[in-house]
Amino acid sequence: MPVTDDLALLTDAALEAGKIATRYFRTTAHRWDKPGGQGPVTEADLEVDLMLRKELTAARPGYGWLSEETEDTPDRLQAEHVFIVDPIDGTRSFIEGSTTWAHSLAIARDGRVQAAVVYLPLRDKLYAAALGHGATLNDAPLTVSPRDQIEGATVLAARPNLDPSRWLNADVPPITRKFRSSLAYRMSLVGEGRFDAMMSLHPTWEWDVAAGSLIVEEAGGTVSDRTNQSPRFNNPTPRLSGMIAGGRFIHDALMSRLA
Repeated sequence: MPVTDDLALLTDAALEAGKIATRYFRTTAHRWDKPGGQGPVTEADLEVDLMLRKELTAARPGYGWLSEETEDTPDRLQAEHVFIVDPIDGTRSFIEGSTTWAHSLAIARDGRVQAAVVYLPLRDKLYAAALGHGATLNDAPLTVSPRDQIEGATVLAARPNLDPSRWLNADVPPITRKFRSSLAYRMSLVGEGRFDAMMSLHPTWEWDVAAGSLIVEEAGGTVSDRTNQSPRFNNPTPRLSGMIAGGRFIHDALMSRLA
């Protein structure tokens, strides 16, 4: 199956997901907290998840399925291709009425993402990438920031990432920290070149970063976990050892300073 066909499938599904989620946005949608401190979920998350699983697996019956809102099963590990989906990335943002939540959809083959879409319906922003075909925002090509000095670089990260204990000799890099609640959106903004890098130094769920990782790479950026290994997806435990993404210079400058 050509990766461009898979990308078209993800794009159509993301647009449909946006229609569903938007119906619930800023309404009295039912919400509750998932067990184990895993954060909130809403009926919008579940309806989007149900639609995506039905439509995507019907179109690609041989593909495995991994989603934040579907109980995981080991059968995906036997599949050559797997969907990796976050129905609504940034659910807290969605609940609070912010517009920075996103639908994050990816297809990985043998551990590597082949096609990816991150869609923000309330901002009319559709990021897309196919392996070897570049990355786009609303069909316009993307390129990461060319910045070649760490001083003053804008990095999307949660505040705990800049705790001195995380850095060699407690030497926090001289960056300007910014924040967006959705990891998928953070990575897409890096792919867009609006920010120089993003980082998440704690264990990171695959569905939060699979789509964004390809968008950054296809925009010319570098992506790794916090041990500087290229991420592999569809792992038995679907978590990665953090995520650092950006233009090569800024990515490498951050990596060289990590404790």
